[in-house]
Amino acid sequence: MGTSTASGGVKALLIFGKLILIFASLALFAVSVWVVTDPSGVYPALGASGKDDVFAGAWISVFTGFAFFCVAIFGIVAVLSESRSMMITYLVLILVTYIFECASCITAITHRDYLVSNPKFLKVQMLQLYGDQSSNQGRDITNLWNRVMQQEQCCGTIAPTDWIAYTSFFRTAFNETAAPWPFQCCKRNANAEIIDQVGCTVGHRDFLYQKGCFEFFSAAIDSYAFAIAWYGFAVLMWTFFLLLLDMYYLTTL
Repeated sequence: MGTSTASGGVKALLIFGKLILIFASLALFAVSVWVVTDPSGVYPALGASGKDDVFAGAWISVFTGFAFFCVAIFGIVAVLSESRSMMITYLVLILVTYIFECASCITAITHRDYLVSNPKFLKVQMLQLYGDQSSNQGRDITNLWNRVMQQEQCCGTIAPTDWIAYTSFFRTAFNETAAPWPFQCCKRNANAEIIDQVGCTVGHRDFLYQKGCFEFFSAAIDSYAFAIAWYGFAVLMWTFFLLLLDMYYLTTL
């Protein structure tokens, strides 16, 4: 225990800043949990390609959100007790957490840039695995694409022509004249029945979804990466300000 020569205003500012950090860290924890639960259901595509580091960043952020919460409470106790040893312990803990959160933000945003600017990786994966029921990855990818194509009313990665312009596992199972693209690409009525299978097969725009599905995947990855990276960055900026104030306070003990 010691007596600080810092003014009461500095102590009040430190306590207020840490209270803000407590609430911000809880929000960071909640956002990170939201990402790892994958409400858009795109993880099978990222996991099968080995490009799931956005989720790795989210898991790190789950840890750092809870860690910031605990350390901020400890920091308030350290300020109120005016203990030099407690403040040093607090600074070590907050710096370690800070470094982990930096890693989380960098991981999320760098892999986001690769994924949303490169539809080729998704197209190659779709062509290689869609329709393959002999492997877990193939089944997961097939179920994912079936759901997305019906839910988002899209077909292929860029357009329906993806299915006929490239060699694919689907093409080895279905003749191009009978099924140039999966029947999940066909427009359906309110009862989920194909409106016109012949019209869909020949590619009539009234019976075949025309847009690609990459926009859906890109938007999902964007929302995850920005939630982790940019909100995490905001927490880091606030924590950096507190660190400077904490280091000044330590010199007064």
